[in-house]
Amino acid sequence: MDARDEFDRDELEEPTPLEEESSPKQFDAPLDESLEPVEMFKESEPVEAPSTIPAEAGSERSWFVIHCYSGYENKVRYNLEQRIETMGMKDRIFDVVIPTQEEIEVKDGKRRTVERHVFPGYVLVNMILSEESWYVVRNTPGVTGFVGMGNDPTALRPEEVQQILRRMEAEAPLVKVSFKVGERVRIVDGPFNDFRGQVAEIDMERTKVRVMVNFFGRETPVELDFLQVEKA
Repeated sequence: MDARDEFDRDELEEPTPLEEESSPKQFDAPLDESLEPVEMFKESEPVEAPSTIPAEAGSERSWFVIHCYSGYENKVRYNLEQRIETMGMKDRIFDVVIPTQEEIEVKDGKRRTVERHVFPGYVLVNMILSEESWYVVRNTPGVTGFVGMGNDPTALRPEEVQQILRRMEAEAPLVKVSFKVGERVRIVDGPFNDFRGQVAEIDMERTKVRVMVNFFGRETPVELDFLQVEKA
């Protein structure tokens, strides 16, 4: 299976769709999650480019995916941007992107907007692939490897890139709630305040939830806003 096929989905809703392809054989170095943050970013012996990487840069720029430690995507981007600047690689490495999306989180009756990483542990790099550009990216502190087959980086297809960018530019943020269909919730606002019931349906587009509430021994559906309920 080509690693890039993990991006080829109708809906990119899974937080880590590339995890299935993260076996050590696909990265230049296996992940060691036991490392402390300081060790992750300390200078180490440089990794040499595979012989399959072209020595000279061509003219075709493509998007590639690099793997890093989850939670340190921003630091990796900063480190890479600094290396691009100091090593004079602006004409070969053009952009470093962390796919994110705004998400509305409803918890304890409160709503807050957060920025969520769409693919934790992965960063997109737009570059012209050559030995030199590969070396700059791969040896950036915190980068554990390129996504690809063996040691060969695999470029994303244009439609895959567009799908990711469209998701990042979506006007309406996703809504994340702490309850699921079938779970018990407590109503915290409105005429049914302090009643408890079971979630029967969740309407993400309208941010409404239908709760089955027991009135005098009879189950009755009540439609409420997300902010009006919390997990019991």
